[in-house]
Amino acid sequence: MRAGAGAAVAVLAALVLAGCGGSDSPPSGPDPAQPARPVGVQDPAVLPTTSAAPAGSCDPRASYRPAGALPAPGRMPSGSTMARIQQSGRLVVGVDQNNFRFGYRDPKTGNLVGFEIDLARELSKAIFGSPDKVLFRAITTADRIPAINEGRVDIVIRSMTMNCDRWEQINFSTEYFSAGQAIMVARDSPIKGIKDLAGKKVCAATGSTSIRNIAAKAPEAKPVSASDALDCLVLLQQLQVDAVSTDDAILAGFAEQDRGTKILPERFTEEPYGMAMKRESVDLVRFVNGVLERIRSDGTWTRLYDRWLSSLGATPQPPAPRYKG
Repeated sequence: MRAGAGAAVAVLAALVLAGCGGSDSPPSGPDPAQPARPVGVQDPAVLPTTSAAPAGSCDPRASYRPAGALPAPGRMPSGSTMARIQQSGRLVVGVDQNNFRFGYRDPKTGNLVGFEIDLARELSKAIFGSPDKVLFRAITTADRIPAINEGRVDIVIRSMTMNCDRWEQINFSTEYFSAGQAIMVARDSPIKGIKDLAGKKVCAATGSTSIRNIAAKAPEAKPVSASDALDCLVLLQQLQVDAVSTDDAILAGFAEQDRGTKILPERFTEEPYGMAMKRESVDLVRFVNGVLERIRSDGTWTRLYDRWLSSLGATPQPPAPRYKG
């Protein structure tokens, strides 16, 4: 054995003996290990600084009027966006896969299910005559507009709030669901409302209206953003944030999954959901609005609400459409 190696063994033995002679008690003080964070968390959040259109510069709920009777399934008008979709053999829809009751994976089958998933199937039925001609693409909140404008999806149906800013970038259908922003906290939290968020970490999804609303309504709060709203629930469970703020319908799904949380009663925004499409595809918007007219009038909307969203309370009337031309 070389002299250097022997010295190393001696040092190691001394360290082992020192360790054996020490106390079995853990070191005092806080555990230095930090909980693993979901990928994409920004703490503090990077907030948007500009807006394409100020609030109040449009009626965000007003969409394009249907162009008369719906064409028969499988017989879309020549040259239309719907004909292109029909020829491709599938309707490509951007959806959520983590929004309980709206769009999520059934743990028994692994299939995407939920209120918004069934709305996409209604569109497929109207174009193809079958509800199964849909290719679902799971996208993040921040990727909704890029996915549309880059042509990766035909439509986004992903709890997307219609506002004047977004109308400058894309088109929307008429409103298919009415939500409002709320706050979720741990059941034993002292936070009672938005006024109590000063100095507190509040999480919302990156690219959502929720993250802007937190900054505007609670300017002394500390916004944190995550790629997906469900990641905010994880951060709340890990005690890395004090609250989660997003649409009440999304929070209701979280509350069903974690009984250690509660949703505060205050609603401080209106969040009308619309299906999003390219600005150039006005014909598709009119077609989708025709399908929404049908499912409101024939009871399909109510049936889907009762199937997926009955835990939200009494079934409301479908949101009334507004048109601008």
